[in-house]
Amino acid sequence: METDITSLLKSIEGKKHELDTFRPFSPEIVRKLDEQFTVEWTYNSNAIEGNTLSLRETDLVINRGLTIGNKTLKEHFEAINHKESIQFLYDFVKKKKKLDEAVILEIHKIILKNISDVDAGHYRNVNVMITGAVHLPPSAIKIPKLMTEFMEWYYKHKSKLSVVELAAWVHYKLVYIHPFIDGNGRTARLIMNLILLQYGYPPAVILHIDRRKYYQVLKEADRERYNNYFNFIGRSIERSLMIYLNALKSKDDKEDRYGYISLQEASRICEYGIEYLSYLARTGRLKAIKMRRNWLTTREALMDYIENKNSKR
Repeated sequence: METDITSLLKSIEGKKHELDTFRPFSPEIVRKLDEQFTVEWTYNSNAIEGNTLSLRETDLVINRGLTIGNKTLKEHFEAINHKESIQFLYDFVKKKKKLDEAVILEIHKIILKNISDVDAGHYRNVNVMITGAVHLPPSAIKIPKLMTEFMEWYYKHKSKLSVVELAAWVHYKLVYIHPFIDGNGRTARLIMNLILLQYGYPPAVILHIDRRKYYQVLKEADRERYNNYFNFIGRSIERSLMIYLNALKSKDDKEDRYGYISLQEASRICEYGIEYLSYLARTGRLKAIKMRRNWLTTREALMDYIENKNSKR
């Protein structure tokens, strides 16, 4: 990995060390965090792939068993299946099992259950293209061999890389191989988090409003420019550590913003004032979400807006 992310890795390791000082965690805190992350993780991972259920609707579907009007059955199953996949990960980690191809296939099977049962849990047997990507996924005939090599790479590098590097590489390599007809992104993000969970890290949630940046850094990685990709994944991991630490240090729910930043915080790292940022958020020019009465964004979304604006000058 390139040297300019060394400070990020040190920051992540420092926060992980601090998190470990709070162990064993209160069962009530663990329950609350698991519930929060399950909804956030499910909503964002599915939204990245085009699911239109909102955060609130996702919560209603997976925790109260409700159906949402004007939403497809497929979208409901995507939410339900993703929650089941997360529970599979937690159970897997508790049992201290080892990652192998069968586990990846089982997770994929859950992801596509009742959506595409023919393809669920099976490698693709047709060639595919990824819209807008510079990378052409390998031929279907090569998938079994590539997945075998992937697992060999994993166990060869498992003890040589930091946890953050290992998780990021596993995510990228799975997306690159693109072993399935559908569900590759969700499966890759789940496997990345399986590794993090095995080492005592909280799951890293890639936020939907950072979708454009996410795809951008993946494209850069396809050109063997990995620095921004590792920074992006690293910040997602750090964000989750901060959420856990905030929850353990304080019982004030108002301090918990799920990893987003306020427009006031955003104004401190750019040349725009709060009112202008609010205008950008309201008009959809700046990717943001509204929690209660406040607009929240992310550092990645802000930088993405600034980069796009500068490129048009």
